[in-house]
Amino acid sequence: MKNQVKKMREERGWSQGELAKRLNVSRQTVISIEKERYNPSLDLAFALADLFEQRIEDIFTPSRTNEEGAE
Repeated sequence: MKNQVKKMREERGWSQGELAKRLNVSRQTVISIEKERYNPSLDLAFALADLFEQRIEDIFTPSRTNEEGAE
């Protein structure tokens, strides 16, 4: 899943550690979300949307693949 977390965090001048603290998760979780290696739980997605004052759909978008399975 594609996301705008890193961009939104940087726009606010927050470090990964600061965002992790605000969300009550580990810094590693924030890193994994930003690198699109981890899709957050629905609860965490809502927390991110609330924190950034955005809709979940504005932060996360599904990765689309073509018929051959390539992105």
